[in-house]
Amino acid sequence: MPHFRSIFSKFKSPNKSLSAFTSSSSLQYLRANASTSGSHFSSLISDFIQKQPNNANLSKFPSGSWLKYFSLRGYSRGPVRSCVDLVRRFSSEAERESIEYDVVIIGAGPAGLSAAIRLKQMCREKGVDLSVCVVEKGAEVGAHILSGNVFEPRALDELIPTWKEDEAPICVPVTSDKFQFLTKNRAFSLPSPFNNEGNFVISLSQLVRWMGMKAEELGVEIYPGFAAKEVLYDRTDAVVGIRTNDMGVAKDGSKKDNFQLGVELRGRITLLAEGCRGSISEKLIKKYSLREKVNAQHQTYALGIKEVWEIDEDKHDPGAVLHTLGWPLNHKTYGGSFLYHMKDRQISIGLVVALNYQNPFLNPYEEFQKLKRHPVIKELLEGGTVVQYGARTLNEGGLQSVPYPVFPGGAIIGCSAGFLNVPKIKGTHTAMKSGMLAAEAAFDTLHGGLKMDVYWDSLRGSWIWEELYRARNYRPAFEHGLIPGLTLSALEHYVLKGRSPLTLKHGKPDHEATDVASLHTPIEYPKQDSLLSFDVPTSLHRSNTNHEHDQPAHLRLRDPKIPVEVNLKEYAAPESRYCPARVYEYIPDENNQMKLQINAQNCLHCKACDIKDPKQNIEWSVPEGGGGPGYSVM
Repeated sequence: MPHFRSIFSKFKSPNKSLSAFTSSSSLQYLRANASTSGSHFSSLISDFIQKQPNNANLSKFPSGSWLKYFSLRGYSRGPVRSCVDLVRRFSSEAERESIEYDVVIIGAGPAGLSAAIRLKQMCREKGVDLSVCVVEKGAEVGAHILSGNVFEPRALDELIPTWKEDEAPICVPVTSDKFQFLTKNRAFSLPSPFNNEGNFVISLSQLVRWMGMKAEELGVEIYPGFAAKEVLYDRTDAVVGIRTNDMGVAKDGSKKDNFQLGVELRGRITLLAEGCRGSISEKLIKKYSLREKVNAQHQTYALGIKEVWEIDEDKHDPGAVLHTLGWPLNHKTYGGSFLYHMKDRQISIGLVVALNYQNPFLNPYEEFQKLKRHPVIKELLEGGTVVQYGARTLNEGGLQSVPYPVFPGGAIIGCSAGFLNVPKIKGTHTAMKSGMLAAEAAFDTLHGGLKMDVYWDSLRGSWIWEELYRARNYRPAFEHGLIPGLTLSALEHYVLKGRSPLTLKHGKPDHEATDVASLHTPIEYPKQDSLLSFDVPTSLHRSNTNHEHDQPAHLRLRDPKIPVEVNLKEYAAPESRYCPARVYEYIPDENNQMKLQINAQNCLHCKACDIKDPKQNIEWSVPEGGGGPGYSVM
């Protein structure tokens, strides 16, 4: 150890010793104060390991919790990352490392970070020390976070009452709230049902970054750049944590020079906050029959596509909010658009399309490009520039689709369970509250001897349940089209006020709703003008999406014959249209026969393919950690 300490003396730290660092702060300090080049730093570490061969496995360092943290947590830039890569190489063939925590949280989104913060708050309140870690597949906290977002601060008021004084990135109050019905060339004003007074226009990815800093201040360990790949079980089939995926594996399954084993993160309680259609969450919902346990219906989804623009100063109206229904979607397709004025001359504009649409020729990406040509939208965007592009799915099933959220060893929180309030078009506040309730249940389970099932009881007694109950009939009201949906939802909102004696049911699952192509006519979309509308490669570049090319595909076909024999022949290749990143393309093979090519490196992690494929033949799983989009203002 003395030689190792001399190496780290190269960092600017005249007043601190390594022993003073806590596991949650040491790497941040080293990263922030690095004063040596990556190559030189790597050579120092290499020299150290050669002289200390018995310590090549970092987990063997005495009292080395902070060093295990150093070996696990990856950064994308600088000498610290190069050191981490080097050390991983030395220990790549060692036994898989296992780190134990009291609570392991999967996903550093609003729900996961709210749970982590609340747990640490309760530890301080009760004088208890529980270890909490959050693992995040994005390269950094917030990199995979995309939302509208008109933010309702109700949950944040409860979680961090001093958020204004603490300079949370929430500074643009809603100043106007309009609702319009669009035809091809006109816009008709409707009474706004959203009641956004007291809400704020924000970037959710920026808010999540701030929440990550608040969590780390409380002692939460956050590991960005690592994807939860596999669930760990004990002998009773209860969940005891997760394993991150192995890194440095080539497409053919061989180990590359930078191969490293994934790490086991073991927790007494595991909370799943993966977001909409979380891959692990979906597996556990099926494994433990969590929908059947409470007679919940299937989940129903929508795809949201969004851009952030920078527009002319004289057109910018900070806090202005606009929602629309109607064009460019037909009356049988549920969905609508949003346009929010943010700060710094930026606006967010997007289109949400329910994935139970019937026409396999419909292309949500192209519908969004059409939207921007509407006179009301075009006038605002002309002269502006696109800052960022992205897409994600939303769960719209509401109360009817919420599964029992507790499984042996943990619970499901946030959008992984599905707490979006459809008529409000908001789910951040409910996701955060669900994380807080799960944290309180976890604390009481670990410290008070209760069971995690108290989380289910707390949910049903909370304002989340009250909101979802009142909103439960809005989404299924549109099952039979726009006009019946508007009529029933108006009755629910203005007359019954959510107290209808009936609870409507959802129709078919989204993948079953897709008609065969012979029942529809192909849709001719206008060519992009590169001023308001853009092709997919241009938009994809603006998402900062990046994956390591030489890795096993994270998009898998359960039956490789189905794309050509079923999807192409019967449904006219819908995967080439519902994907907003052109991941799926049909191209001729060497015999001039069409085959499906999967461009996995384009993937935005929206999961539309996992949801909408007519035969449920596509399985989305996590790629190497750190891959995917790199959102900063979404």
